[in-house]
Amino acid sequence: MSLTDTSQQSNCSAMSDVLNRIGDKWSVMVVGMLGRNGTLRFNELKRLINGVSQRMLTLTLRNLERDGLVTRTIYPEVPPRVEYSLTELGKTLQEPISALWDWSAENHHAIVEARAIYDSRESAMTAAEPRKIAYARG
Repeated sequence: MSLTDTSQQSNCSAMSDVLNRIGDKWSVMVVGMLGRNGTLRFNELKRLINGVSQRMLTLTLRNLERDGLVTRTIYPEVPPRVEYSLTELGKTLQEPISALWDWSAENHHAIVEARAIYDSRESAMTAAEPRKIAYARG
């Protein structure tokens, strides 16, 4: 099935469904880290992904596993050892996510600059607008 015809509702729904998963920042980070580092344990992933909470990482890994992008392997040891790695489907995301990662690194400074220019322009426009005063009729 091709998703090139965006006039088809089913194509838009499919795109939305996929982007909801792979478009959130934690999923991108998990796939990126597993793609760059291979198989990792939970705490290794948590250390590598700055700012992710234990709960959010757990939910993200569970959702990525549900979607067939990550595999979870439990080793019957005491204490149990659990490792995460990309599935074959998950590995197909490595190239696009790596490209996005590289693009972000290359263009972050320009984006921050553009935001500052926009924000200062918006502040100037807001300050220049005359204040509207409402009068009550009585």
